[in-house]
Amino acid sequence: MGVMEKFRLDGKVAWITGASYGLGMAYAKAYAEAGAKIVFNDVNPDNFARGMEEYKKAGIDAYGAICDVTKEDQVEKFVKDVEANVGPIDILVNNAGIIKRIPMHEMALKDWQLVIDIDLTGPFICSKAVLPHMIEQKSGKIINACSMMSEFGRETVSAYAAAKGGLKMLTRNICSEYGQYNIQCNAIGPGYIATPQTAPLRERQADGSMNPFDRFIRSKTPAQRWGHTEDLMGLAVFLASEASDFINGQVIYIDGGISAYIGQDPSNLDESKFAAEVEAEGDIKVKD
Repeated sequence: MGVMEKFRLDGKVAWITGASYGLGMAYAKAYAEAGAKIVFNDVNPDNFARGMEEYKKAGIDAYGAICDVTKEDQVEKFVKDVEANVGPIDILVNNAGIIKRIPMHEMALKDWQLVIDIDLTGPFICSKAVLPHMIEQKSGKIINACSMMSEFGRETVSAYAAAKGGLKMLTRNICSEYGQYNIQCNAIGPGYIATPQTAPLRERQADGSMNPFDRFIRSKTPAQRWGHTEDLMGLAVFLASEASDFINGQVIYIDGGISAYIGQDPSNLDESKFAAEVEAEGDIKVKD
């Protein structure tokens, strides 16, 4: 097999949880381009319907259903349905997740538990459901959606950081326990990615100046830019392919160097350097 052929996913069944939009859909589209059969779920019927329509527009014959990753009975039924209608799952991407930005001393226990359930318990339940077949066939790829918060703390995200830190260790433990079956479990740790969901953080101020958070992130990032979904696709395919068969238990950060850099004084940034970039991003508006 040639080197480039090792990156192909032809005939593989890839389940990306919560892939109705955003990074999950970006991973799914990359896998489809590499030859995989796409499977996805969402807990929200409206999001699921919009996601299915988007896959159709992209020419991707995706299989999916409404499924809550925090409900073990639903996940087990979903996996059985996929095996019957598409085939056994070869690749699992634990992408579904939420964040609640609430100061810890003000956070209700139910909000803490919801984040932990979706961001940490969900990956446990989904991984548990696909592992038996992966053990039987002696191959499988599990890719977890870690975060900068798997390594760093930040105000108002206590539950999210706790969940993502736990997910980092779950990644290492799956590697430790199931590597003997030729199962690789790794994680992608995105930095700050420019998406419609993060657009408010990059919104220009009323006077046309940069959003303070946008300035902060650029000053902390050697690349001095936000990431784009395309920046994540190559690693996602690599970790799902035979090319990564001897990489296991790793969290790989795609962050433009932010985790390696102490940063500079935000006031030293030259805003004029970013004017064209901001204008090119259609989701950026001037704050009222």
